[in-house]
Amino acid sequence: MILDRLVQQYALRIVVLATMFAAGSLAAHAQSPDERDQQASQNSIKDSLRELEGQVSELKSLVVEMREEVARSRAETTELRHELEGARAEAAAQGGTLAANGPPAPPPATGKQTFAQRLANLEEDQQLLSAKIDDQYQTKIESGSKYRVRFSGIVLFNLFNNVGTVDNEDYPALAEAPGPLTPGVAFGGSLRQSQLGFEAFGPEVAGARVSANIQFDFGGGFPSLPNGVALGLARLRTGTIHFDWGHTSVIVGQDALFISPLAATSLASLAQPALAYSGELWSWTPQVRVEHRLDFSDSSNLLLQAGILDSYSGEPPSSEYQYVPQIGQTTRYPAYAARLGWTHGLFGRSFTVGEGGYYARQDWGFSRKVDAWAATTDWTFPLATRWNLSGEFYRGRAVGGLGGGISGSIVLNGPITNQSTVVQGLDSLGGWAQLKFSATTKTEFNLAFGQDNPFGSEVRNSSGGQQNYFSSWLARNQTWLANVIYRPRSDVLLSLEYRHLHTFTTVAVPDSANNVNMSVGVLF
Repeated sequence: MILDRLVQQYALRIVVLATMFAAGSLAAHAQSPDERDQQASQNSIKDSLRELEGQVSELKSLVVEMREEVARSRAETTELRHELEGARAEAAAQGGTLAANGPPAPPPATGKQTFAQRLANLEEDQQLLSAKIDDQYQTKIESGSKYRVRFSGIVLFNLFNNVGTVDNEDYPALAEAPGPLTPGVAFGGSLRQSQLGFEAFGPEVAGARVSANIQFDFGGGFPSLPNGVALGLARLRTGTIHFDWGHTSVIVGQDALFISPLAATSLASLAQPALAYSGELWSWTPQVRVEHRLDFSDSSNLLLQAGILDSYSGEPPSSEYQYVPQIGQTTRYPAYAARLGWTHGLFGRSFTVGEGGYYARQDWGFSRKVDAWAATTDWTFPLATRWNLSGEFYRGRAVGGLGGGISGSIVLNGPITNQSTVVQGLDSLGGWAQLKFSATTKTEFNLAFGQDNPFGSEVRNSSGGQQNYFSSWLARNQTWLANVIYRPRSDVLLSLEYRHLHTFTTVAVPDSANNVNMSVGVLF
């Protein structure tokens, strides 16, 4: 085996280095007292020996584990093969009896599997075990360290058709008023919601299993080139390092909001949540958090999460190339968040309900401080064997950095650069709900609705409007969506989705738009 050859090579290197070390030692005794250089060389050889000994030990352990795993897999495969041969012999005997005596009477209706079903299950199990054995001999991704790395992702193609003006053609979130250069109809395709990810499995540190992952997509904008709309720029989404003990984990890095853990199911919108700016809080935020799970039974547990986050307020960067502190960061204090989630078994699945909280401080200049906060609720409720209801609700203030308030954090009564302008945190509330029906193991239907609602009275009474990424007068945004997702194989996804957007402002009639999206994806 390959690992055996590696062990032999490392053993040979140890012998060579040991010989060099012995020769160096004899030469050192035979030479003059000036031994500094020789001593340094000997120390280097000693270090190399110790490192190689450790690597050989680890390789031997890996060889033993691989041999045990292959032996178990071969034993299971042999057992299944014998059962399959016996079943085939029984089928042949039944076939001969059938030819001699005519068609048999139908079997009595019982809860047991039929012979054909048992035979199909045996064949499927044998294929699965064979695939597992083959996986042991796959060529893995090579890393710069001795630890395992896994590469995964999705190649996703979206074909879309829009009727009505939207903020973003391939995964719209808001409807907008039509203009002379935005006629309100569009048809096109995009590959930029495809994703790439790497996961590394590291050593054990202080009893904790260490792992890390990082994920990218191509939704970072477009180069200023001919047909640049097809050349999406790579964008960092998330990247985390995990330290996992038995019931406790420490996670550091850039991750999704743990106080808003759910998302509506959609292949039409992977670059951002399907109900973003329609009641779903979301952000990829640098954070440090601790998670602890209390198990009451096999199907019941309590999850406690708490951490600090980078304080985001929703405004775009002021520089394209330099990191300039934003409103929340200039206070020199992080944002604080916590969540308590309870899970219990129901209908053979998990019922979960969670409560979360968030607080941050923002400084909008001239000593104008704003308290940002949010209270959240999330739930996943199995209604029956194939039905599931999930959703989230929030109430907050100045949470544009978390996607709340349709990305608005404050309202103004004048220009923000004017020292006398009053800055007030924008109150908002929103939420979403999704009903899922799993028709088969390969087909599911999803129906969802979300709404985000900044307080209209605050928006109307602010002569300076909002500090908002989209518009200064947004008052409500609603999204309805319905989709079907079909998996002809576990790694192939097909989807058709319809989405209706309805966006309200305080200064004009509501705008609406319709989006139809066909998606084809391959997981790897």
